[in-house]
Formats: sequence, C-alpha cells, structure tokens
Amino acid sequence: MRIAILTGAGISAESGLGTFRDKDGLWTQYDLSEVATPQGYGRNPQKVLDFYNMRRRNAVDAQANDAHRALARLEADARFDVAVITQNIDDLHEQGGTQTVAHIHGSIFEALCAGCGHVWPRRDDLSTTEACPACQTIGTVRPNIVWFGEIPYLMPEATAYIEECDLFVSIGTSGTVYPAAGFVEIAKDAGARTLELNLEASGNRAFDAVRTGPATQIVVDWVAEVLAE
Repeated sequence: MRIAILTGAGISAESGLGTFRDKDGLWTQYDLSEVATPQGYGRNPQKVLDFYNMRRRNAVDAQANDAHRALARLEADARFDVAVITQNIDDLHEQGGTQTVAHIHGSIFEALCAGCGHVWPRRDDLSTTEACPACQTIGTVRPNIVWFGEIPYLMPEATAYIEECDLFVSIGTSGTVYPAAGFVEIAKDAGARTLELNLEASGNRAFDAVRTGPATQIVVDWVAEVLAE
C-alpha cells in the first residue's frame, strides 16, 4: 500500500513547538507580513533573523514525540510504501526515525543566501553582518524557509506521490495554506482514500474519515491499527 502523509505544526506541538493559527499560535503573536515574507525581510532583515533565531533555539531543544516515532515504525514496515511530506521546518521526523522526509517549507537548520542561492547547514544564530560562505556577499543570509509568496520545495515530487497513493493522511494541519491545502483534493480525485488526524476537524469535506485528539494519541492508535492489519 502506498501511503502519503502530510504533516503540519500539530504533530510537533506536544514536543513544545508552537502552532500557528490557533488562539495562542505564532500568527496571533507576530505579524506574518513582517517576519515571514520576502518583503518583510527586505524592510527589516534583523527583525526577521531574530524571529527565526528564536525559533531555531526552540527547535534545537525539542525532542521527537510518540507520534513522530509511530510514523517511523510505519515507514519501516516493508508492506507499506510511505512518503512523509511535511510543512514543518523542524527535524523531529528525522529524530523520530523517519528515513525520508520531504520538507516542502524548508528547514530551520539550514541557511540560504538570497543572492547566489547557496544552502548550508546552520544550527546557531544568523546575522545580517555575516557573509555567504559561497559568494562572500554580506547581508544576504536568511533561513532556508519558504515564506508566504514563495514556491514550496519538492512540489513535483510530492504531487506525483500523492497522485499515486492508495491512502492520503493529513496530520496536524489546518489545511488553509495552499498549495498543500489542495493535496487532499488531488488524492481524492486520483481515487485514494483520505483521512484527517487533527486536534480539531478542519471541516474539509474531501476527507473520508476524521479522527480528533492529541497527535500522540490518535497517530499512535492509527499506526497501531494499520500495522495490525
């Protein structure tokens, strides 16, 4: 069975990483146009870097939870061909043991030169005064994060797998940000079964079934059921 799994901030919330659109989410605390757009970076790069430096420090201390580990067990079972596609910028899937993860929104643990496009690993703070290690330009360093208005990474590969999957599962995402919000319709149109696992139901009628609750409960339970089949 081919299973395409889309994950969002909800799967990492119990590891201490903030979600976005709930009443205590990051977007209620920050103006996303100032910290998550190319225009915001152009206006005040230090403010943007400070925001992501804070998020990186938070992510460094986070530990994978039972939901991440459950998906790794599913991937490891030879009966299933599993693709994990994540909107998350943390490394908790990898910590949990998943071998292949498509980070369509980039990684908080990578830096990007806005000038030459060079990408390199980065776990400490970024600064507006440092130079790109490839082109040596100063003032072009940014996190390798897909901001609003930019095209997500690995979209052809993710879309192709979703079009060919037998089961599409959405975990911990509000389903409001495109193009990822359209993945369930792609899967549905291709004939796949669709399942939402979320703290609260998104209300998207394209899902055949919905289970609600904390990720460490409902994801673990669902994986256990699949492995027992």
